[in-house]
Amino acid sequence: MASSTKEISRELPPLLRVYKDGTVERFLGSPIIPPIPLDPQTGVSSKDITISQNPLISARIHLPKLTNPTQKLPILVYYHGGAFCLESAFSFLHQRYLNIIASQSNVLVVSVEYRLAPEHPLPAAYDDGWFSLKWVTSHNIIDNSIATAEPWLIKHGDFDRFYIGGDTSGANIAHNLLLRVGNSITTGVESLPGDVKIKGAILAFPLFWSSKPVLSENIEGHEESSPMKVWNFVYPDAVNGIDNPLINPLASEALGLDTIGCPKMLVFVAGNDDLRDRGIWYYDAVKESGWKGDVELVHVEGEEHCFQIYHPETKNSVDMVKRIASFLV
Repeated sequence: MASSTKEISRELPPLLRVYKDGTVERFLGSPIIPPIPLDPQTGVSSKDITISQNPLISARIHLPKLTNPTQKLPILVYYHGGAFCLESAFSFLHQRYLNIIASQSNVLVVSVEYRLAPEHPLPAAYDDGWFSLKWVTSHNIIDNSIATAEPWLIKHGDFDRFYIGGDTSGANIAHNLLLRVGNSITTGVESLPGDVKIKGAILAFPLFWSSKPVLSENIEGHEESSPMKVWNFVYPDAVNGIDNPLINPLASEALGLDTIGCPKMLVFVAGNDDLRDRGIWYYDAVKESGWKGDVELVHVEGEEHCFQIYHPETKNSVDMVKRIASFLV
C-alpha cells in the first residue's frame, strides 16, 4: 500500500499526476538540455537569461550565425506549447526546433520559460507572457550600460521587425497578448515600452475551445474532450469555465477580434489534429471580425498535432519552416 505522502490528489491522464504531498509527476515532455554556444547543425548560438526573479521568468535566446558583427535581425518572441502544464523553452524538442527557425528564418528568437500549471495555475502563464513581452520590448529604449539589459537584443535586435508566436497553448498565449496589445493601443493604457509595434504573429495549432462543438467536432463526448479536461485542470477557477474569453475567443465577454494588435497573422492547422477545426473556426472568426489586418490559414493535410516539432526532417515540416521564414521578414 502506498504511503500517505504518495497518495494521489488529482491527475490529468496521460499528462501528469499530482500527489497529496504536493509533488507533480509529468509523464510526457522531452528532456531539459543546456543551451548550445554554437550548434554544429544550424550554426545557431543559444544562452539562457533571467527576465524576472519574482516571479521567476526566464528565457532561452537563439542567435543565428551573423554575416557581420553589427547585423540587425528580426525578433521573434516565442511561447512554447504543452497544454500550459508540460514542456519547456529549455527542452530538447524546442531547442532543436527553434534553432531551425532561427537559422532558416535568420531571426533572433526569445523563447519564454513561463510558469506551468498545476504548481502555478492560470492566469500565471498569461501574466508571465505579458511581463516577458514588455521586458523584451524595453530593450528598444535601454542600452548596454544597464545591468539587466540583454546585449544580444540591443546589438542585434531590429525592433521594427518584431514578431510573436507559439504552438498550441503558446499560440493561445500569443493570441491573448495580441488582444491586450491591441486594446492598449486604442485605450492608451499599458502599451509596450519603446513604442514597439508587433509586425506579425504566428499561431501554430492554437488551443481554443468552448462549451459548444464547432464545424465537424463530435457533439457526443464533447464534455469529456481533452481540451475541456486540460482547461479545467490548469485553470480550475476560470470564470465561466471553458467559455472564459482566454480559451474561447468568441465568448460573450471576449474582447473583439477586430482589436488584434498586429497587421498580419499566420495560422497553421494539421489535418489529423483534434484542434484542426478550432484553428479554422478562429481563422474564419478573425476574417469576419472587421479586423483590418491580413490573416492566412495554412492547412497541412495528413499531419498530426505539432508534427514540425517532433519530426522536423519531413517534407511538410521543412515546408512549414520555409513558410514561417517567408513571413518573418
